[in-house]
Amino acid sequence: MSVSSRYRQAWEGFWSEATDEPGAVFWDAEPALTAGPHLALFEPLLTEPGLPLVDLGCGSGTQTRFLADRFPHVVGTDLVAAAVDRARRADPAGQARYRLLDAAEKTETETLHAELGDTNVYMRGVLHQCEPDDRQPLVDGLATLVGERGRAFVVEPSETARPVLLELAQRPDGPPAKLAPVLRHGIVPGDVADDVLPELVRAAGLTVLASGELPLTTTEYRPDGTRIVLPSAWLVAARAV
Repeated sequence: MSVSSRYRQAWEGFWSEATDEPGAVFWDAEPALTAGPHLALFEPLLTEPGLPLVDLGCGSGTQTRFLADRFPHVVGTDLVAAAVDRARRADPAGQARYRLLDAAEKTETETLHAELGDTNVYMRGVLHQCEPDDRQPLVDGLATLVGERGRAFVVEPSETARPVLLELAQRPDGPPAKLAPVLRHGIVPGDVADDVLPELVRAAGLTVLASGELPLTTTEYRPDGTRIVLPSAWLVAARAV
């Protein structure tokens, strides 16, 4: 099963229109506020940190390049060519590799696993704006990449992020400038219930090793100058033994 054509087209349109300016995308905050805190939770649970690391849903590659400073072999993957092209442009030194990947398509994740072997996986904010029917196949693909030895860090906006996003979307003066393009392309953020994420992971044959809550920082600000931060739920998972 591959992801829906509507979902693919929405993201292709979004990334085709997005500028290369740092911080121009709503969720593309600087790594010190995003992947950095996540690694503080993930790295102590890695049994084999030397495995290749896959940034699943890498978007512009901002977090991928940060990860490539800390792991020997990092691959940023995304569903749409516009995102992969942008990530490559932003990484002229080639700190990481980038490739198209429909992680919900079984043969594609199997092919990448055959190339890389077992991997550690970082996935931030991918499931919450997927079509519901795409979520289990996507997590199944993540499990394929993890294999027997890897581990996965998955973080999603929590249920309590939904009313925050709705309030922003319905402001009388319109949504914030960086959220507006997301909504215009029909991407609906913040739509995964808190109990769904661990269920998807377990159904894919993985065990939840650790979980918790953490603020998810965005690049957008409120009129009073405070940064918009969304509550999020995270977990670390590995193959069930």
